[in-house]
Amino acid sequence: MLQFEWPWLFVLLPLPWLLRRYLPPATPAQGAALRVPTLHDFEVLMAGGGSAQARRANVLLAALAWALLVTGAARPVWLGDAVELPINGRDLMLAVDLSESMHESDFVLNNQPVDRLTACKAVAREFITRRVGDRLGLILFGQQAYLQVPLTFDRQTVQQLLDEAVIGIAGRQTAIGDALGLGVKRLREQNTPHKVMILMTDGRNTAGDVDPLRAAELAAEAGLTVHTIGIGADEALQRGFFGTIRVNPSNDLDEDSLRAIAKKTGGRYFRARDAQAFEKIYAEIDKLEPVEHGGSHFRPTSALFYWPLGAALAIYLGLLAWVPRQSAAELA
Repeated sequence: MLQFEWPWLFVLLPLPWLLRRYLPPATPAQGAALRVPTLHDFEVLMAGGGSAQARRANVLLAALAWALLVTGAARPVWLGDAVELPINGRDLMLAVDLSESMHESDFVLNNQPVDRLTACKAVAREFITRRVGDRLGLILFGQQAYLQVPLTFDRQTVQQLLDEAVIGIAGRQTAIGDALGLGVKRLREQNTPHKVMILMTDGRNTAGDVDPLRAAELAAEAGLTVHTIGIGADEALQRGFFGTIRVNPSNDLDEDSLRAIAKKTGGRYFRARDAQAFEKIYAEIDKLEPVEHGGSHFRPTSALFYWPLGAALAIYLGLLAWVPRQSAAELA
């Protein structure tokens, strides 16, 4: 939509006409004389003849240039469609297990068996994309826990660094308590009222200095909500010396501790037995921790003043070049 920031400047449009209408005509300069061999040329000019139409055209062009000049001075802008500004919803920290057991290929994506980390990345990628307005962070842990991405609105970076995570890079064991403690340390320093951590693991705490339940108590004191996700299928087929047998690949999953962590912090425990369950879990977390909407809006503006100003300048330059030639042609 076209809009003028200073529309009152359009009152200047009739200014040239008013000056011509009410000011006295300029007095010709006196005291100078020009000697010419004949007065025929001046008679032609006084009669007007065929040059009158050209002069009217010049006046119209000058008026058009003045109108364009005033239009540009009124600062026309183009208002774009209203855009909703994202607001700061939550500080949300993802903690992903990279221990050796995440190599277990008991998940299926696109009819292909994949390991647990690959399934975790695929589902978390869409979840991260949906979290507009939230600050996201990423903690990776194995035998040790480290902050891979500090809290940021840059969801693309979080996705990229999660995709680049490799099993075993932080050690083969599982330091759930250290990962939870690191998340508490990073989140309790923030002033955001909504602080959430999603802890994903397929095992039990086998390393680290911090007890997971003690870390959960600290999280609760800091006002941090922790949702825990236990990863792993209930059964899988395993070929052995005596043939194929059914085994439980999630024997090491400590569901009791994960439930206790979630309960202490007001969160929920989820069990991801396959990729579909994983997707439902993230959909459920979206409901528990909805993305904030209803923020302020703004309409992007594009300045347009240079178009009428450029056109006015072009017309004036054209008149400056054309009028002397026209006068010379009439005198020839």
